Amino acid sequence: MKVALISHPACLLHENGPGHPERPQRVRAIDDALIEAGLEPLLTHLAAPRATRAQLERVHDPAYVESIFRRSPAEGRVMLDPDTWMNPHTLEAALRAAGAQIEAVDRIMAGDFRRAFCNVRPPGHHAERDRAMGFCIFNNVAVGTAHAIAAHGLERVAIVDFDVHHGNGTEHIFIHDPKVMYFSTFQHPYYPGVGADTVAENIVNVPLPAGTTGAQYREAVEQHWWPKLEAFAPELIYVSAGFDAHAEDPLAGLLLLKEDYAWVTGRIVEHANRHAQGRVISSLEGGYDLNALGRSAAAHIRALLEVG
Repeated sequence: MKVALISHPACLLHENGPGHPERPQRVRAIDDALIEAGLEPLLTHLAAPRATRAQLERVHDPAYVESIFRRSPAEGRVMLDPDTWMNPHTLEAALRAAGAQIEAVDRIMAGDFRRAFCNVRPPGHHAERDRAMGFCIFNNVAVGTAHAIAAHGLERVAIVDFDVHHGNGTEHIFIHDPKVMYFSTFQHPYYPGVGADTVAENIVNVPLPAGTTGAQYREAVEQHWWPKLEAFAPELIYVSAGFDAHAEDPLAGLLLLKEDYAWVTGRIVEHANRHAQGRVISSLEGGYDLNALGRSAAAHIRALLEVG
């Protein structure tokens, strides 16, 4: 089964500054790992379009969107928050990263593909309605989810977020929205320091202590995620695919391996096949050890392809 791989060269030009962990080589590491794993010929490559302002403003305040356009520098870098910077290419990269989600939703809803992986940056799940933070400018997955609902009439979209950091932006945008159910595992206490105390019918947060192993992770997910995902019966499953819970990642303290990403993806696919006509869209979030990122993303995409 063909899976769409959606990206754009602009995603390689966004820079946060010397030594920053969210760097262009992350995109290349995934591309290289897919070639090494023999998966690249099984994927259909698509170029990400730009998201429009109207598409962004489904999930972001218009004044915030305007501020990002206005602050885009002609040269040098500007700081949006201590972790998040813009260079002259960042706005284009951010528009393409969000636009990749529009392309994925439209092509999947048209029946061209059942699955897609968006190999894009900057990531998105920390971006709130009116705030950039944590390397994120526009909330890519939120843009795609809102598009699926507004443009294609979906009534139930699940977002599954296995990044090591809580997706505070996604929660901020969709909390109490009955059409969206958000599932998140994350290290706690850890950046951004929220999520453990959230109470909302459509939010399923699973905080995990540092040192959590793959076996412990699987047990927690089996207990907390799948019963509620099954009851929700989503028409589309979105994945915030952060691979920074890997044991080799330098920014956190969970101990997942590529096999755990293959497992959780396989379980997501099972639910998608049962409820959502197999429809899964995944978009890159974190993952900062390049070797671990490449191996983990390849395992994730192999599971999306449903090949051994």
